[in-house]
Amino acid sequence: MARFKKTLSNWLNTRHIFIVQNEEDFSEKATYKFTYAKIAFFAFLVFLVVLTISIYLVNTVLAQWFDPRYAEQETRKDLVQMSISLDSLSQELESRDQFITSFKKIMQGDVTSNEVLESEAPQPQSPGNAEQLETTDSAFKAEFERGGDFLLTGQIENEELRQLYFFSPITGYISEPFNAQNEHYGIDVVAKKDEPVKCIADGTVILASWTQSEGNVIAVQHRENLISIYKHNSTLTKEVGDFITAGEIVAIIGNTGELTSGPHLHFELWYNGSAVNPEEFISF
Repeated sequence: MARFKKTLSNWLNTRHIFIVQNEEDFSEKATYKFTYAKIAFFAFLVFLVVLTISIYLVNTVLAQWFDPRYAEQETRKDLVQMSISLDSLSQELESRDQFITSFKKIMQGDVTSNEVLESEAPQPQSPGNAEQLETTDSAFKAEFERGGDFLLTGQIENEELRQLYFFSPITGYISEPFNAQNEHYGIDVVAKKDEPVKCIADGTVILASWTQSEGNVIAVQHRENLISIYKHNSTLTKEVGDFITAGEIVAIIGNTGELTSGPHLHFELWYNGSAVNPEEFISF
């Protein structure tokens, strides 16, 4: 063995000369000194450089060809934007349909014009409406983060929701339970420091931001009109539009925001626009 090591060392460190000569007069054009050890070292450096560049390209420029989830993520982003636009259009169409129905009744003599509610008529566009449309998204997000009164609260008994399997977002003990009467629309779960927060089911991130009161907040839209919200995180690992699989880490537990007294996860579950008790569907 020792003889083999000595032979290998001599082979790697033996100096060689590479001479470039003219074919006609054998005059010396260039001389290069090298050892096999130096050749192996530079070959390894070139391999590392090529590997680093390849990984960077695969994760950036070439992601749309090599990442099978790229097309799905882009589709999800488009669907989120389309759903917001469709929601606004559906409300406008509903208002117009009510006005047309009432107008038909007047023409047929079923009701008088005084019986038609002014709220049923479509409102004309004004300069203020354009500004309101521009701020709709930000206003909705702010109201969503507060858990505003526009959402109905209460216990929802739904067999389809109960049949679904949900991952537990975190393992710990519940310091404050769900209480809609006190406007506590979720549960507070205390766990270990730097514990990862996991997504309860497949879905798409619709909110990932920081607020003064709730700190780092992330919300995921699931199927069956279900939304899960994770608040007071120390950091977020996903962005708006990202597609999340069940059990995937979306944040790290923290103590951010004014409405917190210690490291914990405030977890909310909303179904069909109503807050539900997460303990009825998930085991913590």
